[in-house]
Amino acid sequence: MKSGRTPVHHTLAHVAHLAHNAHLAHLAPGKRDYRAVPRTWKGDLVAGITVGIVALPLALAFGVSSGAGAEAGLITAIVAGLVAAIFGGSNVQVSGPTGAMVVVLGPIVATYGIAAVPVVTVLAGAIVMLAGLLKLGRTVTFIPWPVIEGFTLGIAVIIFLQQVPSAFGVVAGDSSNAAVAAVQALSTVSWPEVLWPVAIVAAVIAIMWATPRIHRSLPGSILAIVVVTVMATLADLPVARIGALPASLPSPSLPLIDGHALTTFLAPALTIAALAAIESLLSARVATALADTGTYDADRELVGQGLASIASGFFGGMPATGAIARTAVNVRAGGRTRLAAITHALVLLGVVYLATGPVSQIPLAALAGVLMFTAVKMVSPSVVRSVLGSTRSDAVVFVVTAIITVSFDLILAVEIGIVVAAFFALRTLAKSGGVHREPLPLPSVSGDERIALFRLDGALFFGTAERMLERVSEIDRVSVAIIRMSQIDVLDATGARVIADIVRTLEARGITVLIKGVQERHLQLVTRVGVLRTLRTKQHLFADLASAVEHARSHVRRDDAASRAAALIAAEPRAAVPGTTGPATTPAPSIS
Repeated sequence: MKSGRTPVHHTLAHVAHLAHNAHLAHLAPGKRDYRAVPRTWKGDLVAGITVGIVALPLALAFGVSSGAGAEAGLITAIVAGLVAAIFGGSNVQVSGPTGAMVVVLGPIVATYGIAAVPVVTVLAGAIVMLAGLLKLGRTVTFIPWPVIEGFTLGIAVIIFLQQVPSAFGVVAGDSSNAAVAAVQALSTVSWPEVLWPVAIVAAVIAIMWATPRIHRSLPGSILAIVVVTVMATLADLPVARIGALPASLPSPSLPLIDGHALTTFLAPALTIAALAAIESLLSARVATALADTGTYDADRELVGQGLASIASGFFGGMPATGAIARTAVNVRAGGRTRLAAITHALVLLGVVYLATGPVSQIPLAALAGVLMFTAVKMVSPSVVRSVLGSTRSDAVVFVVTAIITVSFDLILAVEIGIVVAAFFALRTLAKSGGVHREPLPLPSVSGDERIALFRLDGALFFGTAERMLERVSEIDRVSVAIIRMSQIDVLDATGARVIADIVRTLEARGITVLIKGVQERHLQLVTRVGVLRTLRTKQHLFADLASAVEHARSHVRRDDAASRAAALIAAEPRAAVPGTTGPATTPAPSIS
């Protein structure tokens, strides 16, 4: 039996196969990633060491804050940081545990326990990687700026509130909401014992604030950690410490992912995946504006971040994302290629094998101080003022997103923020659309008062269509209506359908409708929706206004001529019947 596939089918299949392979090859790492290394390797190494020093306290702090432990944070920074640096789509992106991920992961650990972390990490990584393979990387460009800033503000508030228990040396509250849990923790504070952890937090914040003012390149977080750890150890202060850490990376193992795990953890994994994709792509986009290091590939970035989280899960780590703060440090320290991010991961790996003893003595309050300071620095007062001072709608979107982020859920906050922003955008777009009655071109002629010329402009879509229908349908005492469509910027199916309704309504009232200036990009839509079929004849579609007006005036002249003829016929006396003086009458039929 012969196959139904023609040579054309085979050609199309071959082209699709080549395009698929080209896409996969584009997502894979290659020599092109390291072409600039011979010129930039010194700066990359310095930047990598700097970022590694900055990332160490953050990795430990984020691990502790999430509930997964300092070990998980350190593993994530090493494994995910290395994999994302090699496979990601940005030349300068630095990946690892982040504050936003801690906010999402904390409730999951509280609900399902630490054993759930590798499972949701691998599942989320697979989802992010699939999104990259499906070319969904550019979807982040649809997130409005006020949503991003409101989301960032909300995350900063949550991170700060999550550190309250450690900062006061007490156990966190039972609530999954950071604000409620912080209040619950404060209610258990024993004030004589709270002085030491509070003093440590204050010392860390003071050092981190002062070091950039002494010298810009000084790593304030690591200096603060070293100083307070040495002081706490020498004075033998009664404060909680990180505790023992492994002296090597654990052996990789595949988490048990069966049917029960899928049904239980799929929803949390989707939330983590959405957050990882959004934060990573935003960070990569910010990095391109910090220095001339080349553009980023959004799809490849998702694939790389997905692989990074999968690898992290295999080693018992947390989900990873691109870290905006560490990426910025990398660029400002001279990082220009992937070598810098790779070096950062190797520096942290050296800490695991060489310095776990000293690291285990770091007070938890010191890590809380680092994160509190980091949370405050995440929010730029000038940016907040810019958003609030831009437009009322943008300010509302910003505030709503921030409140929902703190009160409910991060992904829900982004979704609602986008919906609110879309509502205001549609309202603004609707205001740009309108229908205007215009005077006919001069010189005027008799009968022009019976011709209505309407100009449709701006956006004619579902949000404005009904208003335009009402406006045009109100006309009275006219014989011809000309509808100008050349000024329409946006036209959807609803708008085209309303134009058809306008034509149909006016024609039913005996008003001849002429359409002028259908743009070529709208012609297919108005044809499919049936606008042209509602016209009395195809000759009522015009390309220029002069021809349409002349045709309308000819209609009026013909109507006037017909009216005069009818009036003359009605005025002529009928022939009289002989023998009568009145008009002739028709005799009534006889009834037989």
